[in-house]
Amino acid sequence: MPRGTVSVRLDETTLQRLAAIAKATGRSRGALMSHAIERYAESEAWQVAAIQEAMDELSRGEAGLVDHGDVAAALDTWGGPDEIDPAE
Repeated sequence: MPRGTVSVRLDETTLQRLAAIAKATGRSRGALMSHAIERYAESEAWQVAAIQEAMDELSRGEAGLVDHGDVAAALDTWGGPDEIDPAE
């Protein structure tokens, strides 16, 4: 896969930490940053996709929503003798 270049400005403390990790692992700072950004992008892509799916369900009227008042009423009973099961 073709690779591109990106420029990132980091504070001195982060650069020092990155240099120490690079030295300890025998990897370059660039390789470490590339790995970290790839992991971040993968994680964020999953989260964004999950949010988009939930929004699509909502717009199709398929989301399992619970009225705020019902949730608040159930929470008000927590720990009491007449506790309401929020799953109901």
